[in-house]
Amino acid sequence: MTKKEFLDAIHGQMIISCQAVEGEPLYVEEKSIMYLMARAAKQAGTPAIRTSSIRDVVAIKEETELPVIGLVKIQYPGYEEYITPTMKEVDDLTAAGADVVALDCTLRKRGDGTTVNEFIAQIKEKYPDIILMADISNYEEGINAWKCGVDIVGTTMSGYTAYTVSGTDEPDYELMERLARDTDIPVIGEGRIHYPEQAVRALQTGVWAIVVGGAITRPLEIALRFQKKIRESR
Repeated sequence: MTKKEFLDAIHGQMIISCQAVEGEPLYVEEKSIMYLMARAAKQAGTPAIRTSSIRDVVAIKEETELPVIGLVKIQYPGYEEYITPTMKEVDDLTAAGADVVALDCTLRKRGDGTTVNEFIAQIKEKYPDIILMADISNYEEGINAWKCGVDIVGTTMSGYTAYTVSGTDEPDYELMERLARDTDIPVIGEGRIHYPEQAVRALQTGVWAIVVGGAITRPLEIALRFQKKIRESR
């Protein structure tokens, strides 16, 4: 799938994230079961799937034949970043057939001493035709990733870095709006979109598309949200 084909397919749409990492209820060590979540997401009309791990990229592409935004979550010593932090993960995702590779483009410490700018340049030199999605947490990081030549900026990490934790459980609509206005590449709104009304509002900020994950594909998170509201009502 070309970049234009992918971007046309997702424009104005909701991408569904189907992920389960080790320690979560839907993570099964012996075999990926995320393809079942992706099957439901396809039936619901999503134009693409976002997923983590090589095995889930392979299984979901085989099951759905939808384009996949792939990433690998791994924590290396000395790295504050954990989403596709090194070239090994980029190599693996490319070999697995990920249509888009998502990586942490925050300005946090990288264990190999390189900057994220240098890492992006290395990826683009090795894979000139790769479609890169930059997961960022604030405006500065989004602008930086755009200037480094990424293809898509996602607000994925807003609220999940030490310097963006705000105490709110709302999506970062302001960040979505500013980046959509001030860059000339597609911005994907992602992060803490829990309800349909929030999804609509996120799209109204001017972003190209949105990603919703936990509110749809993480049953423990969904159940706990119900339980919290019940407890608060007493």
